Amino acid sequence: MDNALALSDASRVLAGILLVTVVAVESGGLFMLALVRGQIPKTDFQKSFSRAGHAHAGVLVTLGLVCQLFVDSAGLEGVMEAVARQGVPLAAILMPAGFFFSSMGRATEHPNGLIALVYAGAASLALGVLALGIGLLTV
Repeated sequence: MDNALALSDASRVLAGILLVTVVAVESGGLFMLALVRGQIPKTDFQKSFSRAGHAHAGVLVTLGLVCQLFVDSAGLEGVMEAVARQGVPLAAILMPAGFFFSSMGRATEHPNGLIALVYAGAASLALGVLALGIGLLTV
């Protein structure tokens, strides 16, 4: 196998986990279908946050997979490597969770305190892509 295409064990394992999570994103799509068809009673706010959570989950899982391809070639070590490798996948958990959990409840019209998860996910995303981008630029 060509070394330029070989994944480290860490990248391979995390990519495998991310691929398995696609099934969860897919099941969220089934929920979204029921929601937009009016089969699940929700407020407009809840529908908007459900859409946002589902979209962020799909995009960030995909970005997390792409990042795994670059982490090994960036030559990062220690904390910078961990942040670059795990920042986006962590954001793929935190941001959708923030959208979903902050809009739960009957006839909810405003986010609750769990909206903080969206901000935590945004910080994780920013740190992850910055660490990886800087690592790639300084190789």
